[in-house]
Amino acid sequence: MPAVIEQIEATSVRPMQRIFSFPAMLASLLVPLSVLTVSQRFDDPDMWWHLKMGEIITTTHRIPTTDIFSYTTGHHAYTAHEWLSQVFIYSAYRLGGYSGLMIWLCVLTSAVFVAGYGLCWLYSENAKVAFVGALTIWLFSTIGLAVRPQMVGYLLLIVELLLIHMGRTRNPRWFLGLPPLFALWVNCHGSFFLGLLVAGVFLVSSFFGFKSGLLASECWPLRTRQIFAFTLLLSSVALFLNPIGVKLVLNPVETMLHLPINLSKIDEWKPLDLSDDRGIIFLGILGCIFLLLIVRQSQIFCHELLLLFFGIWLAASHSRMLFPFGILIAPILSRLLSKSWDGYNARQDRPWPNAVLMAASIFIASLAFPNRQNLISQVEQQSPVKAVEFIKSHNLTGRILNEYAFGGYQIWAAPQYPVFVDGRGDIFEQTGVLGDFGRWAMLQSPPQELLDKYGIDLCLMSKNSPVTFVLPLLPGWKSVYSDNNSVIFARSPPIGLPKTKTAVSESVDR
Repeated sequence: MPAVIEQIEATSVRPMQRIFSFPAMLASLLVPLSVLTVSQRFDDPDMWWHLKMGEIITTTHRIPTTDIFSYTTGHHAYTAHEWLSQVFIYSAYRLGGYSGLMIWLCVLTSAVFVAGYGLCWLYSENAKVAFVGALTIWLFSTIGLAVRPQMVGYLLLIVELLLIHMGRTRNPRWFLGLPPLFALWVNCHGSFFLGLLVAGVFLVSSFFGFKSGLLASECWPLRTRQIFAFTLLLSSVALFLNPIGVKLVLNPVETMLHLPINLSKIDEWKPLDLSDDRGIIFLGILGCIFLLLIVRQSQIFCHELLLLFFGIWLAASHSRMLFPFGILIAPILSRLLSKSWDGYNARQDRPWPNAVLMAASIFIASLAFPNRQNLISQVEQQSPVKAVEFIKSHNLTGRILNEYAFGGYQIWAAPQYPVFVDGRGDIFEQTGVLGDFGRWAMLQSPPQELLDKYGIDLCLMSKNSPVTFVLPLLPGWKSVYSDNNSVIFARSPPIGLPKTKTAVSESVDR
């Protein structure tokens, strides 16, 4: 009888141990961490034009091929290279407004961290150390957590690494998930090109088997390598399963090779500053890895070393690339630390305490989620909400020269007023507008020159912009509105350019 009771108890406990396991509890802790991290990151300047583009694609069932938001580019050809992510973003807004967008951000952030934890666990085979890997991803992801398509792209990067790891260590059939992954990825974000390079690193490394000092390489079985190479070929073909064509596939290359102003002047594309907090953490993580290699005489595999150097180059060249750097480096760090703690033992697990902590995680996440009023307040603090309302309520007419960071909100909140410039830096650099604006904003050219060249009637600028101290000194210009974060200057008398229906409203009407 006691044996029967023990068997019944064991049978009843086993499902609980699976659902409320220690690794599941650790993964659940990443959810409130995600919400707490992004709860005050709602108003990214680029969120707004992504949102408007998603609205246009959803309502018209067409992807714009020319610029429809600005008057300065002359309807220049434009590649909507993130169109599917923009549709996802707008769908979240349509379902829940600002709260829907924040849910989208919290879900994507949590998915990145939890999937990263799973990757580190599988790679290191240590559930406890994998949590350190997830925190590493969290540390470096803070550079780019926002309602932007890159969230989808970097989640797919983690999925790619999971598929490759499962394919080379368990069953090559896992590689068959790569072609549909890239077919989705190419329509969501330009980081698919990074995914191709990462896959190429694994393919090259798969041909070599050696051990030299601390460096080693495992030669894959011929069949495994053949399946992997075949799926990469299919993945390359799958990139062309998009409604835009070859322009979408080549867009990342065009960005890296032909946009020097964007890569050198836009903050997120500038090289990493090693003296700030993230730079110090970056150096600290690298120091930890090399210290583990030297002190413990740990081996590093060829593909790991190549990915390590690739990630270092990306992050050092462009600070925004700290996000993928964290994703690439976390599994390596986890494996090197895998023997620092005892591994997870399911038989010693305690499901009820785990369940309590998981419930607490959900409760904390719900408390940390910002309410609608908080989201509205964040928007008002960062965007020219009241200034745009002033322009619309007073029926101000003419061409507006807007702050670079204000263009996105203007596109969303006042599409009847075409922008001068916005976060789509590629198209504005290609047309010379970004160079003109940069020199004007930094007072490197005569202020009146640009205003006359583009026939500007109104300037919507940040309160702290250098030109706000110069515009009142120019003949015919005066401040007509000011608040905590923005100021409007008007030309008197105005040039009087006709106020016409914009391409945005025409596209929506169609």
